[in-house]
Formats: sequence, structure tokens, C-alpha cells
Amino acid sequence: MSEATEAARGHQDFERALDNSDDRVAEFESHDKTLLDKAQHFLHANPTMVPVIVLLISIAAFGVLAGGRFFSAFNMSLIMQQVPIIGILAAAQSLMILTAGIDLSVGAIMVLMSVVMGHLAVSVGLPTPLAIIAGFVGGMAAGALNGFLVTRVRLPPFIVTLGTWNIFFALNLWLSGAQSIRSQTLDDQAPLLKLFGEGVAIGGAQVTYGSILMVLIFAVLWYCLNRTAWGRHVYAVGDDKEAAELSGIRTDRVLVSVYMLAGLVCAIGAWAAIGRVGSVSPQSFQEANLQSITAVVIGGISLFGGRGSIIGPLMGALIVGVFNSGLRLVGVDVLWQVFAIGWLTIIAVAIDQWIRKLSA
Repeated sequence: MSEATEAARGHQDFERALDNSDDRVAEFESHDKTLLDKAQHFLHANPTMVPVIVLLISIAAFGVLAGGRFFSAFNMSLIMQQVPIIGILAAAQSLMILTAGIDLSVGAIMVLMSVVMGHLAVSVGLPTPLAIIAGFVGGMAAGALNGFLVTRVRLPPFIVTLGTWNIFFALNLWLSGAQSIRSQTLDDQAPLLKLFGEGVAIGGAQVTYGSILMVLIFAVLWYCLNRTAWGRHVYAVGDDKEAAELSGIRTDRVLVSVYMLAGLVCAIGAWAAIGRVGSVSPQSFQEANLQSITAVVIGGISLFGGRGSIIGPLMGALIVGVFNSGLRLVGVDVLWQVFAIGWLTIIAVAIDQWIRKLSA
């Protein structure tokens, strides 16, 4: 009986303790987002908007500074002639950077394959279509070499492509004898190689077939990266290679396929480059590597891999073209044009780091 009494007394003491307790519901501090925070969230969810905004601001700024000259048909034609090569190489570079790698040899592959096409078509006498196909195969082989060294020998992409950049450049000079194939020679023996230098007039501006080719390349890559399992695997490898392997993705095979596809895109760019220059020049496009990386970074693709849209580098290439054209029209020296593009690249990387803080 005493035990029951003690239990009842303990129960009453417990209830009295509850009567004196705090009955408020748990609350969490609410932080009102500032306009800057909202912008950061928006850009993190829509990385392609960064280059779009920069492009629109650039066009508006140079439109004011240069006046009607900037929007003239001649200047628009000039921009559309300059952008395709940078854009095509940026498409190839984007594939590498999406996998958290980098390819310093894209420019060298492009120039080497242009020399291969020209040499086979002019010096060897091979039919031009076969020479072009041989260049495509050579580009894929160059990409496969990079992919093999990265995946099998386990060397860092930066070191591999830095080495093959020099190798491909040396092969370029050896095969060409450091001599160009003149425009007249191409007109006589291989006019098909200059196809992408031709164009059509649209609204008074001359749009080259090279520009159309660039847009088609980006469209195909967008479909592959966003509508196929291969594209999802590319993003997964770039985001976390070890996690991708644990989920069953054959990461080495994906990487080799990316390098080979990038090599093929560079070879297609080689054909367009011949049309752009009007000849086969082993010394052309010396700054193509850095310009392609600049277009990719400005285009919002993260240097850490796994994030960004392939459409961004297309915007980035247009931004580079607009900046070069606009600065030239307002009388800025070429030296300071390079200076401005360099700062633009640094600012783009800083913006990428700021946006990435949300996922940290």
C-alpha cells in the first residue's frame, strides 16, 4: 500500500514540475535574404544567366561608347567572322572542364589537323573529302592519346595536355615545314577546305558558314549532355569521380570518350579555321588555347567540374568577340585589349567562386 502511495506522490510531483515548465514551441531564427543573397541563389540555380547578363551589358556599353559604328553591318559581320573559331574550341574545352580537367592542347590539335588536311589534299593529292575525314580521325586519335595518359598512366590533365601541346606543335612544324599553303593553291586544288569562310548576307551583315557550324556544334553537344545517359555520366564524373565509380559508372571510359570527342571537335574547328584564314598556316591561332579557356570561364562553367551549361561558353565566345570589337572601335590599343580580357577572366572566376559558396 505504501508503494502505491509513493507512486501517486511521485506522479503529483512530476505534474507540478510540468506546470512550471516553459510551454513555448521551439523556434528558429529567421534570416531575411538580402538582394545580394537572392542574386547569389538565382545565379547558382541558373549559371547560364551570368554570361547572358555580361553579354547584354557589354553590348549596351559599347553601343553607347562607340555609337552607331558598333551596330553597323560591317562590325557585326566582323564579330561573326572572329567568334566561330574561339567558340568551337570553347565547346571542346567545355567538355574537358565539365569533367574537372583541362586541355591545353586544343589549339595545337586544331592547327595540326588543318595542316594534315591541307598536306594530304594539296601535297599528297588525296581527294579533299578523304583528307578532311583523315583530319577528323587524327583529331580523335590526338584526343585518345590525351585520354590514355590521363586514365591509364594516371597523369594530371594539366601536365598531359601541356606536354602534348608541345608535341602537336612540333609535329605541325615538321609536317608543314613551317610553310603555309597559299589561298590560290587551295582555290586550284582543294576549294572545299575553304567552305566555312564563305557565307550568306542576313540583314546586311555577312554570316559565314563557320558561324552556322559553331551553333550546330553547340546544339549537338547540348543535346548529348542534357538528353543522354552519357551526358549525365560526364556531369557525374566532374562532380565527384569516386562517387560516380561507386554508382557503377565506368569513369575511365567516359573520360576517354570525352577526350576523343573534344579532339573531333578541334578537327572540325581546323576545317573552319582554314576557311577563316583563307589558307593553311602552321603559325596561326597562337592564342587559341587561352581564348577558349576564357570563353568557358566567362560562360559560367565551373573550373572545378560538374556544373554549368554548354550554352554558356557560346555566350562567352560572343563576349570575347564583343569586347575585342568594342575596345578596338573606341580606340583602345591591342595591348590593353588583352589586358581587359585578362581581368574579365579573373572576375569571372571570382564570380564562380562566390556562387559556389552555396554548395560548400
